[in-house]
Amino acid sequence: MTGARHIVVLGAGPAGLAAAVAAAPNAHVTLIDAADELGGQYWRHLPPQRPTAHEARLHHGWLRYRDLVDRIAGSRIDVVTSAQVWSLEREGERSVLHAVVGPPDAADRERLVLRADALVIATGAHDRTLPFPGWTLPGVYSAGAAQALAKAERVAVGTRVVVAGAGPFLLPVATSVRGVGARVVGVFEAARAPALARAWLRGSWAPLAAKAPELAGYLLQLARHRIPYRFGHAVVAAHGDGRVESVTVARLAPDWSVMPGTERRIGADAIAVGHGFTPRLEVAIAAGCDLTPHRFVGVDDRQRTSAPGVWAAGEVTGIGGAGAALAEGAIAGADAAGVDPDRWTSGRRDRDRDVALRIEAAHGIRRGWPSWLTDETIVCRCEEVSVGRLREITGVTDSTSLRSLKLTTRIGLGVCQARVCGRTVEHLLGATGPSSDRRPIFAPVRLGELARPIDPNGDDKR
Repeated sequence: MTGARHIVVLGAGPAGLAAAVAAAPNAHVTLIDAADELGGQYWRHLPPQRPTAHEARLHHGWLRYRDLVDRIAGSRIDVVTSAQVWSLEREGERSVLHAVVGPPDAADRERLVLRADALVIATGAHDRTLPFPGWTLPGVYSAGAAQALAKAERVAVGTRVVVAGAGPFLLPVATSVRGVGARVVGVFEAARAPALARAWLRGSWAPLAAKAPELAGYLLQLARHRIPYRFGHAVVAAHGDGRVESVTVARLAPDWSVMPGTERRIGADAIAVGHGFTPRLEVAIAAGCDLTPHRFVGVDDRQRTSAPGVWAAGEVTGIGGAGAALAEGAIAGADAAGVDPDRWTSGRRDRDRDVALRIEAAHGIRRGWPSWLTDETIVCRCEEVSVGRLREITGVTDSTSLRSLKLTTRIGLGVCQARVCGRTVEHLLGATGPSSDRRPIFAPVRLGELARPIDPNGDDKR
């Protein structure tokens, strides 16, 4: 499509796929993702060496996924997978993305530069896990990792698995883990039943109607397999010699502090734990997008960000599930291509945004959770910095500046660049200064890859 507006869609989950399909009839679209296949975190795939004829049973909305992929295959959309975007620059209203393409551990990845007249950011989110004593033991997994292994590898993280944390995501995780042969000892939701009822049942019931069949299906699975589901409980410690052998579960007060005397031990060899999600903001921040008070990318009713020529959709704008992501992606892609989004899609987006607000009100992290911690509890796994060390240093320096803490303890300077520990440190110490979301490194790149020349006939000409 020579001379057409070039739209780059970053992220090939539900939002990115919908954006690419919506933009394709009226623009030249490049869809880029770090994974080997399309679908993002939501639609993961079995390895080609171990396919199944019944993959639809592993996913919600599988027919919708197949429809989107078929439409992409039948279009002129350029699809680039296994691509790590490591930098973004702005040229007026255009965005210039620098990436390397190839397996993450390869030594000969290809350099790629994409110049976008419009950029749709659909980078999604990653698990947030609150620390607790013993969470660095082998056998402790994020909820997302446990589900990814079950969906994409048909591998159970253990034989006796505890699922814990907060949010509706715990239900599909428990179902996926049980589906690959593990025994789910229990599902422990930190939010208490009264708080859940107040948040979920407020206002109109209409936004919940589309979610009801999915929720009922998960609850039926738990009941059928006699999996206990406990509100107002959390895993507050993991125990074991070299790996997880048991966990301590305790009842929580409304602020998520531990209620003394309610602790009990449960035998388990694995834990899948997650306390919601943290949006992947690196690209959005580099593009100059403003964030909301809850630290998601701020967008208007057409998914436009504050940065000219940049749209955002999906979990990076708020945790609302696949339905919201699909609607937001369709709106962003259409508007980026200069087409008015249809009213039905906008209505669906608004309905699912209401669900996102209810999720935060019901399952959002409460201030009392640090009562789980001891001075020996590791906060920064990369640099092995403990709670006690953080408190000691802040006492000596009389500073809670994140920059100061990085320099004095190395917290947040490891491979993950504070993606796991950053918001936890901010909460624990009331850390000040630029937020932990502002990091200069998107993905590791070798110096040799930076020195490799770019193909003059390739994407640098776009």
